[in-house]
Amino acid sequence: MNIKLKTFLIWFFAFIFTAGVAVYQRITGPTYPVRGKIEIGSKQIKYKLLTSFSGNTDAPLFIEVSDRPITGKIKFRRFKSNDSLSTASMKRVGNYLVTFIPQQPTAGKVMYKITLVKDNQEYDLTKKEVPIRFKGFVPREFLIPHIFFIFLAMLFSTITGLEVIFKGNNTLVYTWITIITLLIGGLILGAIVQKFSFGAYWTGWPFGHDLTDNKSLVAFIFWIIALIAQYVNRGNRTWPVIAAFIMLIVFLIPHSVSGSEIDYSKEQKTEAHGN
Repeated sequence: MNIKLKTFLIWFFAFIFTAGVAVYQRITGPTYPVRGKIEIGSKQIKYKLLTSFSGNTDAPLFIEVSDRPITGKIKFRRFKSNDSLSTASMKRVGNYLVTFIPQQPTAGKVMYKITLVKDNQEYDLTKKEVPIRFKGFVPREFLIPHIFFIFLAMLFSTITGLEVIFKGNNTLVYTWITIITLLIGGLILGAIVQKFSFGAYWTGWPFGHDLTDNKSLVAFIFWIIALIAQYVNRGNRTWPVIAAFIMLIVFLIPHSVSGSEIDYSKEQKTEAHGN
C-alpha cells in the first residue's frame, strides 16, 4: 500500500472513530438530559429533563404543554439522604409548565419525578426518578481546552494503535503526543475543571473514588508503560496496542459516572449526634 494512502487512511479512520466516541460520550453520560415524549389524550408532549446544573440559583425545569387543562407536579428528595419526598405544583407560564429544584452545594444531587395531570388522571413522565447534580460554573477558557486536549489524546491514541497494526514508523512519536495531550487535558486541565465544578482538584485514588479521575490516571499509567517499553525495546509493539486498548475502554465508560457527590445521610447523622 502507498505510504501516503496508508497515512491518510489511518488519520481518516482515527478521526471518524474519535468523533464517534465523542458522540457516544455525550449521549451516554449521566449529565445528558433525559428526553422523551408522552401522549395525553390526542396531544403528544415532548420533554427534556435536566440531569446537571451549573449556577447559583435553583435549577429550572420547563415542559411545553399547550393544553391548558393539563397541570403538573414534582416530587423530589436529596440523593443519599434520609429526606422524605417533597411535592410541589408546577406553575403555568404561557404554554409551559415550570418548576424549580432547590439549589444544592456543588456535588449535591437531587432525585426528582414529574407527573402531569389531566381529568384527575396522572401521567408520570419517567418510570424512575431522575437525578440532577449541581456543580460550579467552569470558565470556557478552561473547559474548552480540557475537552479539546482530551479528545486529541484519544485521536493520537487511536493513531498510535493503528501505526502499530500497519507497521508504521512513527509509533514512538505518537506515543509521546498521546502522553502529552492526555497529561494536559486529563490530569492538568481536568483537575482545574474538577476544582471549579466540585471544589477539589483531585477526588480519585488515593483520596477518593471518582471514576473520571481514576480512569484518566489509569490511561496515563498505561501510556507511560508503553513509552518505557519502546525505549527498552524499540521494536516493542505490544504495549502501545495495550495502552490504546485501555484508552478505548476508558473512553467507553460514560463521562461523570460515579463522580463527586455529597452523602447527605452522613451529615444528617452528624447533626443528629450533635443535638
